[in-house]
Amino acid sequence: MKNHRLLFCFPRILTILFLCFLALFSLDVFSMEGTILEKIGGLFIHNIPTLILLGVLIVAWKFELFGAVVFLLAALFYIGMALRNAPNIFMALSWSTVIAGPAILISIFFFLNWVKKKKENKPKGVIYPKKC
Repeated sequence: MKNHRLLFCFPRILTILFLCFLALFSLDVFSMEGTILEKIGGLFIHNIPTLILLGVLIVAWKFELFGAVVFLLAALFYIGMALRNAPNIFMALSWSTVIAGPAILISIFFFLNWVKKKKENKPKGVIYPKKC
């Protein structure tokens, strides 16, 4: 029971921490020139990926497989963007480790949670056919 609770809570807590980490990058808009309205607009624009991932977390709270797939796709998308925009492959991989690494870890834990939940919901006493 305690193991299941830890497996349930860990990807969600890790996602919240990851979203806070991503939101930190948007605070650089306050060091730029402009009016307060422009800075608020810049803050919103910088936080669009964070808000999208927050929406994913809300859905993934109930549907773990959705979270696993979307966080993995987001990580792969970021790696692709880093490879496309970085001056060299080493720099792209180092950027990807910081951003895509936690997203892949979150994806793995959501997947493990989904597998455990699926095993627990299997009805008892039913004989399942062997897989081919």
